[in-house]
Amino acid sequence: MAVQALIELLAGFIALLAAAALSQFGVDLSSTASPDREVHRVSDCPQTSPAALIVADRPRDC
Repeated sequence: MAVQALIELLAGFIALLAAAALSQFGVDLSSTASPDREVHRVSDCPQTSPAALIVADRPRDC
């Protein structure tokens, strides 16, 4: 019984050392692959011109 516990302890320690050694190279054994989210930035053009005394040209890229 004690020998089996010792073997399991050694196996766990070796697995811990292997994970620590692989993490030095950027390998992560416990994470799952998740897709990166895409971000789309949009800008809305105002529907009406604001009331102002001075009229200036605004960009027509909308």
